[in-house]
Amino acid sequence: MSLRHSYTLIAPFYDAVLTAATRQARIRSLTHLATQTPGTVLVAGVGTGLDLPHLPPQHRYIGIDLTAAMLRRSLPRAERHNYHAVQGSVLALPFANGHFDHTVLHLILAVVPDPLRALQEAIRVTRPGGSLLVFDKFLRPGQRARLRRWLTPISGRIATRMDVEFETLLTGAPGARVESDNAALAGGWFRRLRLTRL
Repeated sequence: MSLRHSYTLIAPFYDAVLTAATRQARIRSLTHLATQTPGTVLVAGVGTGLDLPHLPPQHRYIGIDLTAAMLRRSLPRAERHNYHAVQGSVLALPFANGHFDHTVLHLILAVVPDPLRALQEAIRVTRPGGSLLVFDKFLRPGQRARLRRWLTPISGRIATRMDVEFETLLTGAPGARVESDNAALAGGWFRRLRLTRL
């Protein structure tokens, strides 16, 4: 099953599962944007727009997602924002180098089939000095987590991977520095990270 097809099927249930569970972690991650001067922000893998109600109003936002079904659900959540929805892949972002002042990567790196490519693309389109806000589930390098690693071939085909190591990704995606790294949910399996584009 392709990722596009899977998330088209999941779209009606996505909010019910994730809204309450991830709300506070999203808010904490996005508070950084409130302190920044007005700019252009990419919300990569915007999905149904669960981040949109928590975004500060001074920025222009572009949300990209692979599925039209998800993007349609994002639009009502963006009514108070300067927001534009784009259908496309985070693995090949249709934007120029350094186009965005900030990039939001919430619950996307562990979803895509090539998380390294997604992070490389996010870094590429973020201007030097800009920030990348990451919230997702990551294993620590060398963490055994046998069940998570064993289930990934199955879960990755349906909705999400469970074996992504952020530190390993960053090694393959130079150009950004970690400024903060905080446990968010599930005993630290989910983490909030803020990176600066070098």
